[in-house]
Amino acid sequence: MQKASVDTTKIAKSAGLVSVAIMCSRFLGLVREQVFAYFFGAGFAYDSFVVAFRIPNLLRDLFGEGALSAAFVSVFSDYNENRGEEETWKLANNVLAFFAVFLSMLTFLGVFFAEDIVRMLVSGEFEQDMAKVALTTTLASIMFPFLILISLSAVVMGALNTKGRFFVPAMASAFFNLGSIVGGLGCAYIFHNMGGQPIMGMAVGTLIGGGMQLCCQLPLLRRVGFRLRPYIDLRDPGLRRILILLGPAIIGVSATQLNIFVNTNFASGCEEGAVSWLNYAFRLVQLPIGVFGVALSTASLPLLARYVARGELSKMRDSLASSLTMVFCLAIPSAVGLWILAEPIIRLIFEHGRFSSVDTMNTASVLRFYALGLFAYAAVKVLAPVFYALGDSRIPVVGSFVAVLVNYLFVSYFVTDYGFNAIAMSLAVSMSCNFLFLFLVLSRKLSGFSYTYVGRGLVKIVIAVMVMAGWLVPVTQAIGGGGEIVLVQAAVVGFYVVTGGLVYGVMLYLLDLQEVRSVVLKVKVKIAG
Repeated sequence: MQKASVDTTKIAKSAGLVSVAIMCSRFLGLVREQVFAYFFGAGFAYDSFVVAFRIPNLLRDLFGEGALSAAFVSVFSDYNENRGEEETWKLANNVLAFFAVFLSMLTFLGVFFAEDIVRMLVSGEFEQDMAKVALTTTLASIMFPFLILISLSAVVMGALNTKGRFFVPAMASAFFNLGSIVGGLGCAYIFHNMGGQPIMGMAVGTLIGGGMQLCCQLPLLRRVGFRLRPYIDLRDPGLRRILILLGPAIIGVSATQLNIFVNTNFASGCEEGAVSWLNYAFRLVQLPIGVFGVALSTASLPLLARYVARGELSKMRDSLASSLTMVFCLAIPSAVGLWILAEPIIRLIFEHGRFSSVDTMNTASVLRFYALGLFAYAAVKVLAPVFYALGDSRIPVVGSFVAVLVNYLFVSYFVTDYGFNAIAMSLAVSMSCNFLFLFLVLSRKLSGFSYTYVGRGLVKIVIAVMVMAGWLVPVTQAIGGGGEIVLVQAAVVGFYVVTGGLVYGVMLYLLDLQEVRSVVLKVKVKIAG
């Protein structure tokens, strides 16, 4: 595993840059959710917004951070390694033009059938509330063009990542949140003064944010050599390869999104506010997923795809083992921390304005169950694209079907007794099943995969997490949540997070985890230099 230590440094460095950028984005994302919580709370308006945004966002997750990105990076990396600049950028122009037209047609159909799609997505009292369905339909129609903007942004991001540019593409989602907040609040004020629904202004803000996310990457794309010369050639072998990978990949990467689609239907049949509680909690758990899972996937995929293009599978195996260890190293303590600190974190972030203490209690309950599947969710972000790099998109398809089936059976059985909490539990269970399936198949596919390396690292991580929990549990019970003053709450939560992280980090260093040692050594070199 000597080569793995070299790749660990490369991936960790790139992932570190991406993590910083995504941390900025997730922070602004939390500010965005705070705006919603303060002005709309958990109920009629925000339930409608969540369901409406779920429609284009489901497709966004497939095209934006999922299938299209993975398929494009795999083919674009091959062109970048084995063909000239002209052929590489020609492929990028063809892909951008093709998907701009295709997604525009899809958006037109989505707007036309918006009410039918909404009624497919909801059930129970939500479906019977005509005013709520009408508002949700209007919001979905406003936000559907977001799909075009965000998917083209994903193609641009893939091209920049392949060219070794990670920071600006990762920061692009921060521009989305910034545009959504500033543009959304401005439009909400205008709608309110005109006698309309302020939540419609937040929907317009989503489009403003999507436009900013795409446009902020274009100057860097031009600097790395791209020139916009749009054309569409359906006979282009590169485009055909992407489309061949894309079809099964849409299902292969979409297990969580399909589960969310199913779960939204169940949640809309629970009491009013359940959709909002689930969404607020999911946004919180998305923070470590984005910072760790997406960052490591974004940083490692071009490297792994390059090894495949060169036929260096042994290097790919070692790098993948190191990437998985880093995922566990970061995701498992995050999950335990969210479980222990759920209520004080949610009270600090959301319990203001229209967001009540009851909303805090219900959102915290959901967050704990989501956290159980955090490690699997983050690991799937790394594992699934590897199959596309290997040119095998069938296995993720099977894995997604397994996950969707497990999710549906689980939530159907438990939702009557456990209500909206069963929905969060089902997602954690289904994603864990998806991870185990992909991991076992990939480890057999890559003969020589280092179980020992990953297993040894996992044991050290679990020991360190147990020590961290042994510190946090009694301390939180002794100090509590910090009372009613926001600054005191922030200080208390910050103390928990910082001290818990220090205890965990020191333990991993003492246990000599290779990934931690590599990062610490890199920091020492930087400081000394």
